[in-house]
Amino acid sequence: MKEFAGKTFQIFSALFGQILLRHRLLVVTGVQVGLIVFANLIAFSLRFEGDIPSPYAQRMLQGLPFVAVVHAVSLWAFGMQRGLWRYVGIHDLGRILWSSVAGTFFLYAAFHWVFGWTDYPRSVIILTGLLSAGFLAGIRLAVRWFREWLPIIGPTSRRAVIIGAGNAGEALVRDLQANPSHNYRPVAFLDDDRIKQKSRIHGVPVVGGIHDIKSAVKNYDAQEIIVAIPSATPELMRRVLAACDNGQVPIKTLPNVKQLLDSPISMQRVRPLSLEDLLQREPIQTDLQELHLLLEGKNVLVTGAGGSIGSELCRQISRYRPAVLVLFERHENSLYALDLELRESFPSCKIVAAIGDTNVSERVREVLTQYSPELIFHAAAHKHVPLMEHNPGEAVRNNVFGTRVVAEIALATGVERFVLISTDKAVNPTSVMGATKRITECLMQEMNRPPGTRFTVVRFGNVLGSNGSVVPLFSEQIRKGGPVTDTHPDSKRYFLTIPESVQLVLQASVLGQGGDVFVLDMGEQIRVADLAKNMILLSGHVPDKDIKITYTGLRPGEKLYEELFGDKECVEPTSHAKIKRAITHAAFGPGELDRHIEELDHLLQDGHSDRIVRKLGEMVSSYEPDLSDASR
Repeated sequence: MKEFAGKTFQIFSALFGQILLRHRLLVVTGVQVGLIVFANLIAFSLRFEGDIPSPYAQRMLQGLPFVAVVHAVSLWAFGMQRGLWRYVGIHDLGRILWSSVAGTFFLYAAFHWVFGWTDYPRSVIILTGLLSAGFLAGIRLAVRWFREWLPIIGPTSRRAVIIGAGNAGEALVRDLQANPSHNYRPVAFLDDDRIKQKSRIHGVPVVGGIHDIKSAVKNYDAQEIIVAIPSATPELMRRVLAACDNGQVPIKTLPNVKQLLDSPISMQRVRPLSLEDLLQREPIQTDLQELHLLLEGKNVLVTGAGGSIGSELCRQISRYRPAVLVLFERHENSLYALDLELRESFPSCKIVAAIGDTNVSERVREVLTQYSPELIFHAAAHKHVPLMEHNPGEAVRNNVFGTRVVAEIALATGVERFVLISTDKAVNPTSVMGATKRITECLMQEMNRPPGTRFTVVRFGNVLGSNGSVVPLFSEQIRKGGPVTDTHPDSKRYFLTIPESVQLVLQASVLGQGGDVFVLDMGEQIRVADLAKNMILLSGHVPDKDIKITYTGLRPGEKLYEELFGDKECVEPTSHAKIKRAITHAAFGPGELDRHIEELDHLLQDGHSDRIVRKLGEMVSSYEPDLSDASR
């Protein structure tokens, strides 16, 4: 029935639209003249209380053509035949009023001074002007109401509950009512402000607070929830999600205040509620002047440019107008896609796409010699913990030796700054990947010898949506209908969004004076099980009912929770509230690290995985390798 009604309305609208398109001027003029004639008849009827004497009825018929012509010409003079009735506003109504005043004056002059019809009632002339103005304004408002509200209240429109009865909510409802093409019908507001409750905004009632979401959705048969609070905190978003009580109604939201500064609030700005809305922190304050001094006009190279962190580094660096940005990446497809994206987004920035492997010293030296980078951001690394447990040789080759190759050539070619992207898994590591990253941190501190290249380490945890993270995995499992697989019900992780982490990496690179290990503020650790439940809810399903969550046990090398600082590290604040400095004593004596790395190199050439893992345990005292893995 709903589909039939919707199609009927569409057919009617199309036919009416075609008639207006072909004969609009004729239709508009005919309707206006008809309403003027009708107003004149009503005016005479009111003047004589419905019983018009014969002489006056004859005079009415004689004057009717003049009434129609004078008022029609007046409307034409004020341009009332050109405006679109669906967009009628205050200015249009003002022109109708002035055209009626002008028509009334000319009619009076014509009847009493030109024709000498002194018996033509002056009250009728005035009433005709007033009534015609009312009719002409009324039909335009009716058409606008019809155009706006029929699709909204029609059977195909989506019923929406709006959370937030403030300025943003009011603007959103106004946009929905003014643009029927959105096909939304706002049915209720929810707001915790008791003063607003039981009131109406544009005819939409405020029926309660956020805790009433479930009942409002049920009572108003809502099909969507829209959070119209641009300043909403993650805590408020989590309250909204919790108040839905496992409801299956999609939740959408407006962007935050910063994103709305350059554009008005409208339905086009509404987007689905995302995981980032539940996890994001206070906006990161970056010193734009310092970043411009660091990057503007400089030659910058990013290794691992096609990865999650590397590609976002390239995007953000490009905004600061470097002289040259070199994208160093060994994966052809990801490099090609990033190169196209950056050239389109930053046409004034010189982009160089350089295919190469950090382990191939000849290629690294060739690129660094040709483009003479002043800054290198080293993001190239193997980061997948279970995969590196089964491939320890590759973890060492890429993470340790690849880093050493780039760092040594950077030192030899006079690079000013070298920033290593590290991980929280390097702290008290329980995995091959974590141990290799801890060794590279030590390598950076060992190689930092003023006044040469300044080597800096930036350490942070998991990044939402990065390649190999749980978020894409959970998303794919939810898309397939489950189950969603978590390792342990109590496992916790630090999470940052990719833009957040890169902003802090850039800011930390400004602070680095050489030999620093900076640790980004990751907020509180989040239970991965809660992350999975929220993702299922955001997809419109009910956890453990529609989609099951199963626990598979910790995988090789995984921790139950993460750490940002080692037991023997001291924590110092920096000038940036979100960045801390880890102070640690040298883990190796003079020449000791080089000797260990040379031994690792021999083991790598021989292909002894178990001996490589033992060597990592010898080099990193807090790492106790599990040598029972049969795949080694």
